[in-house]
Amino acid sequence: MRLAAALAAGVAAAVPFALLMILVEGSWPPLRRLDSGAAHRLHAVALDHPAWTGTLRVLSDWVWDPATLRTAVAVLTGWLLYRRAWRLAAWAATTAIGGALTGVLVKVVVERARPSLPDPVAHAPGYSFPSGHAMTAVTSCAVLLLVLLPLVPRGWRGLCWAAAGISVLGVGFTRVALGVHWFSDVVGGWLLGGAVVVLTGWAFAAWRRDAGLPRTEVSEGLEPELADDRPEPEESGDPADPASGARAQRP
Repeated sequence: MRLAAALAAGVAAAVPFALLMILVEGSWPPLRRLDSGAAHRLHAVALDHPAWTGTLRVLSDWVWDPATLRTAVAVLTGWLLYRRAWRLAAWAATTAIGGALTGVLVKVVVERARPSLPDPVAHAPGYSFPSGHAMTAVTSCAVLLLVLLPLVPRGWRGLCWAAAGISVLGVGFTRVALGVHWFSDVVGGWLLGGAVVVLTGWAFAAWRRDAGLPRTEVSEGLEPELADDRPEPEESGDPADPASGARAQRP
């Protein structure tokens, strides 16, 4: 029942994306005008400011590139396995891989062409909707944030949320500004990535409850116990010997 609730939450979160996809497939005129206007205005700025455009390329192709973000998630997953945090490792891998496969599948179904602009400042292969960069930014930042939050002092957690938000918004801006995605592609990537995170997050919460663990708030991360570095208590001495028990309790 809990997993069914998680699935329902994921479906509900996917509704805004489904509506946007219908508008894209139907070439809704207001959306086309919005996409075209944003693309041409930002393209004009990119042509007039080469240094600015070079900075956007570095951010898009290196700092926020899907390969970079997925590598960060892979390293985090390996660390979780080393820490024997099996549930978190499974969730991180499932969210990253599931998100990537879902994005590719939707691209193949929609088959939307990328913007064709005069004097393009950047090129990208494949179909356009949804933006893989935007979707990967959402899923990867969510994994990094929700896993590592318990290790961050409470006073610094707001900064972590801000950094994740700036990264997600920044990725979307660079893709539109470089002329390789429409604005609606980026919004679609954000919405679909968010739906994947909601689905896997709810499933993870149901998994925790089935394991007898308490519910957690998003502000605490998915598994606050990760911050507890204390080893499991070990029995020592003869339980029937009071002296050995006393020695075992000494620091």
